[in-house]
Amino acid sequence: MESYGWLTDRQRSFFASGETKSLGYRIDALRRLKAGIQQRERQLINALKADLNKSEFEAYMTEIGIVLEEISFTLKHLRAWAKPRKVKTSVTHFGARGRIYSEPYGLALILAPWNYPFQLAAAPLIGAIAAGNCAVVKPSELTPRTSETIAEIIRTSFQEDYITVVQGGIKTSEALLREKFDYIFFTGSVPVGKIIMEAAAKHLTPVTLELGGKSPCIVHEDANLKLAARRIAWGKFMNAGQTCVAPDYIYVHQSVKESFLKELESAVKELYGERPLLNPEFTRIVGRKHFDRLKAFLSSGTLAFGGGTDPEKLTIEPTVLTDISWEDPVMQEEIFGPLLPVLEYGNLPEAIREIGNQPKPLALYLFTESQSVQEEMGERLSFGGGCINDTVYHITSPYLPFGGVGSSGMGAYHGQASFETFSHSKSVLKQTTRFDLPFRYPNRKNGLKIIKRFLK
Repeated sequence: MESYGWLTDRQRSFFASGETKSLGYRIDALRRLKAGIQQRERQLINALKADLNKSEFEAYMTEIGIVLEEISFTLKHLRAWAKPRKVKTSVTHFGARGRIYSEPYGLALILAPWNYPFQLAAAPLIGAIAAGNCAVVKPSELTPRTSETIAEIIRTSFQEDYITVVQGGIKTSEALLREKFDYIFFTGSVPVGKIIMEAAAKHLTPVTLELGGKSPCIVHEDANLKLAARRIAWGKFMNAGQTCVAPDYIYVHQSVKESFLKELESAVKELYGERPLLNPEFTRIVGRKHFDRLKAFLSSGTLAFGGGTDPEKLTIEPTVLTDISWEDPVMQEEIFGPLLPVLEYGNLPEAIREIGNQPKPLALYLFTESQSVQEEMGERLSFGGGCINDTVYHITSPYLPFGGVGSSGMGAYHGQASFETFSHSKSVLKQTTRFDLPFRYPNRKNGLKIIKRFLK
């Protein structure tokens, strides 16, 4: 049985040296990571093209550029984040001072997925480094060229007992999960997320789970249909729909459904051409099993447009399905591909009720000009995060924590949230020795009366 105890022992020993806790060490590590990425930018672009047929534009925008910006943002703010925070003390603590110190957990395990194989391995690593942890990164075996490039960047930038990459399949992940880590960060599916959490429970290891679910996209009757169609087509069909926060289905008001569908078809043609299967820069499906699963969904409802497939290239063109019900197979699980089912609603309470009956999604998107509709949706529906009059863009802001709720995940990251995710907040109360408060002791006459005066 494969074991990585030797690796965790080495990293634990290095962490105990205290080097990773130095702010200067962390800043230098982030700079080295950034330099390593920049030096292999072309190699990463080529690897993403080979693994998923990602265009250079999409590879840089959704993978490389967003990671470089995250590092820059972290370097700019890390000194402020790492400072001990002073907090107020109550009157019962007169003379004392309270502070909260951010300290690293120790050894972090980062399990990354295949859909954004570079970004979703590197982004949590930035937080782990910034907080002062050692880390083991396990990239996806389904994108081998990208995984090897990640390993090369890490291998040439860091010593193995600080940051390292372990490559392999399911057996490798299982072996890593048998080891005791101090924090586990997982991005992937809900079923695997449950396995990760179960494994972490054996060591009482805290986890962040970035999962998924069926993220709704609501198009209300007063929406700017042309703009909504373009932004939905972009958010849904980018990366061939293999995005955890992609709109999973559209819920459109029945009065604008037909007009919206026409705009959506025009937007798809504008972005991907008349024949997307012949577009050399349209991302492919990651593997045969995923392709076959998606192709089976084409039997749901009525084909509005799209539906073409190329089994040899593992490509499915942007596809919209109508006459869909909640019972159709395409509505029973996260699609994670370029298929977009469309449902319709007649009134807002109906839409809120139906969406609220589903598991809490990772994202929710709402297109409307009505402030009251925006507020009602935000107050009555629970979701990880989202956009009003846009899709996906919220995850690119380092000022907005990104994460799920309920079955779509737990914990958040990006920007300061990444630093906080990989840090333990250690509370310390420094008490004065210049005087003592006698009423706290049991032998003080009238002590209880004094305590009751304060504690009520």
